[in-house]
Formats: sequence, C-alpha cells, structure tokens
Amino acid sequence: MDCLFCKIVAKQIPANVVYEDEKIMAFLDINPMSPGHTLVIPKVHSKNTVAAADADLIALALAVKKLAPAVCAGAAAESWNLLAVGELVPHTHWHIIPRRRDDGLKFWPGRPYAAGEAGALAEKIREAI
Repeated sequence: MDCLFCKIVAKQIPANVVYEDEKIMAFLDINPMSPGHTLVIPKVHSKNTVAAADADLIALALAVKKLAPAVCAGAAAESWNLLAVGELVPHTHWHIIPRRRDDGLKFWPGRPYAAGEAGALAEKIREAI
C-alpha cells in the first residue's frame, strides 16, 4: 500500500482525526490553508472524485454536510469553502477550508470570457456529457 491516505486509514501513519465512521475519515491537513483545514476522505481507495464509487461520494457529501459546521465552530470561523482540487495525493479527498473575514486567502484569479466564448464552451461541455 503506497497511498498516504490509505496508510492513515489503516493507522500506519498518525493523523489528527476529527471524525470517523465505517465509510469516512476526516483529519486536519498537515499544511493548512487556515487553522482547522480538514481533509475528508472515503476509506475505500479511489484515485480521485470521478473514479470514486457513487456510494462513497454520497457518504463523502453527507460527512461534509455534518463536518463543515463543526469545523467552523471548532476553528472559530465565519464560513467555509469546499475544494476538491489538486489531488496531490491520489486518493479521493475534499478540503473543508475555514474562512474568516479578511483572512487574505485567495484561490485563483478569474478572467471574463471573450464575446461568444462562454456560449461556445458551454455547448462543448453539453456535448461531452
């Protein structure tokens, strides 16, 4: 087993676990974007969200619904962001990022679409579904 998160699930690597049930584990990120930054993972390995079983994604979403308010309360945060980006560890995981007013976190710069670009791209996406 080479997966870091599978090793955490198997208790081979320590983690600050904040929640665990039969399908899900949640623990503090070791390099948090803000205090309380929590990773929520299915215990069953899948390389990313798209590869995960539907039942695992349902359990993941329900766990986030339960955990996000608790993370905010415990971290004295006003709100939170949910991210499923980066996938630096190839195991499905979602990030609960506690947010505070004026915390300075910036995720990415946006840019507006050029004239007609959004409609053309939306059509391509619809065709790919």
